[in-house]
Amino acid sequence: MLVEESIPAKQRGSRALQQRLFSLLQNCKSIKQLTQIHAHIITNGSTQKNFIIVRLLSPLLTSYNLKYADQVFRHVQSPSTTLWNQIIRGHARSENPQKSVELFNQMEKSTATPDGYTYSYVLNACAKGNLFREGQQLHGKFLKKWSLLNVFVQTNLVNLYATTGEDYGIHDARKVFDEMNEKNVVTWNSLLFGYFRYGDVDEALRIFDEMPDKNVVSWTTVIAGCTQNGRCQQALALFRMMQRRYVEFDQVTLVAVLSACAELGALNLGKWIHSCVFESSQFRNEPVLVSLYNALIHMYASCGEIEEAYRIFKVMPRRTSVSWTSIITGFAKQGYAHEALTIFQQMESWGGNDVRPDEITLLAVLFACSHAGYVNEGYRYFKCMKETWGVDPRIEHYGSMVDMLSRAGLFDEAVALVETMPMKPNEAVWGALLGGCNIHKNVRLASSVAQKLAVELEPDRAAGYFVLLSNLYATDKRWRDVVVTRQKMFGIGMKKPPGQSRIEAEGTIHSFLACDLNHMHACSVYEMLGLLTGQAKLQGYQPSVSEEELIV
Repeated sequence: MLVEESIPAKQRGSRALQQRLFSLLQNCKSIKQLTQIHAHIITNGSTQKNFIIVRLLSPLLTSYNLKYADQVFRHVQSPSTTLWNQIIRGHARSENPQKSVELFNQMEKSTATPDGYTYSYVLNACAKGNLFREGQQLHGKFLKKWSLLNVFVQTNLVNLYATTGEDYGIHDARKVFDEMNEKNVVTWNSLLFGYFRYGDVDEALRIFDEMPDKNVVSWTTVIAGCTQNGRCQQALALFRMMQRRYVEFDQVTLVAVLSACAELGALNLGKWIHSCVFESSQFRNEPVLVSLYNALIHMYASCGEIEEAYRIFKVMPRRTSVSWTSIITGFAKQGYAHEALTIFQQMESWGGNDVRPDEITLLAVLFACSHAGYVNEGYRYFKCMKETWGVDPRIEHYGSMVDMLSRAGLFDEAVALVETMPMKPNEAVWGALLGGCNIHKNVRLASSVAQKLAVELEPDRAAGYFVLLSNLYATDKRWRDVVVTRQKMFGIGMKKPPGQSRIEAEGTIHSFLACDLNHMHACSVYEMLGLLTGQAKLQGYQPSVSEEELIV
């Protein structure tokens, strides 16, 4: 039924018409119907009725049709506080939260009075848009209006300061938190997130233990926080604790757990999550998040199961740039450069605003070119970054190009690129050049690079490069230089951190350090390692001189 047919002519201009329009808006199911109702609102002189306009804007803001919503709002001469709150909240949730702050400034000049909801929405916008200074100004206003400082406003203040990730931010967040008479689980979660973002994992875990109530967001925050701060084993232990306490996890939780699985190579747990998502009744009746598909791709690729990662990629109902980047990176890191570049070419022709190569995608492409020796292709993609995709090369991209040229033995071109970079080379760039020197036994250039690293880096960070140089000297039988290099390392206190490897056995992640004797099964491990080495030598394996060198 058309909207025109649903409004009797005798109701025009009446209170009954306004109620009828409001009822139609409540039952509106499409933008087409909404525009028809809006036309009647205009023709019947109801554009200044705030309660009708509030209902008209609701579906527009929910569907992020903000341009239309702004047009409607601008024609209201005296918006009510509720109407201001609605448009401010809509923009606070958008990709341009700055607009929410601008609307608030306009509201302060109008006849409407901001309330607690207004400030909560604007603070959310400041947190989302990293508008820290504007948030501080709002906080100053609260100090003059104590009646506005309810638990919701104060919680949003904690969240604003916590999102900065800086020392002053977490200090202010804690100060607001401690001054609150009433706290809810959202308040605790905001502070928990803040300490993880700041990098103080121990304090974050202490807060988590102190929380009087924990919800799925609390558990997800602590698992993701541990993962992002390099405590992946602790993240998996927390997930198991979450299961033991019968806390129902959601897909966002599983994304965080899969990230930890990818870092640790915990393939069995990753497979269990995969089967849980697609077979469990808990998730069977809800669409799988794109981010969860992406996390599965990343997990399988990181664990060496690139075929399974590709199978998941192919069955995804929708793909984002992250999806394409994840599978390209997976193929590149597993040595399938041709496949990685083929998928990138498919991505280029896919089209769509949500599928565009970004700096991470292009870094994966350059990585593939580097490790496969595709020098011409690497140059072409590096050139296309700015010209085709509008991506300015960062130091990581230059480092990948230097790595590609060094691996190919093109040292003159690699050095020229380093010298003409628009930014100062970092240790990754010099390390890439040194790695190429090791492959092609370019002792002269390696010595020069190592000296630069010795000047620019802390001793322990430079130690690995000097060990590489020492091994290179040993390969060239320059024993005097080996001794001099080792003496220099000893003299300035260089000590290379031991290498670490991990293996999953029967659901448990075991970590091993070079020359480590602390593992409970160390004797058995070294006995088996000796047997394997012996068998390898019987098959013709000859360790190089550098492999037999004692690592400092």
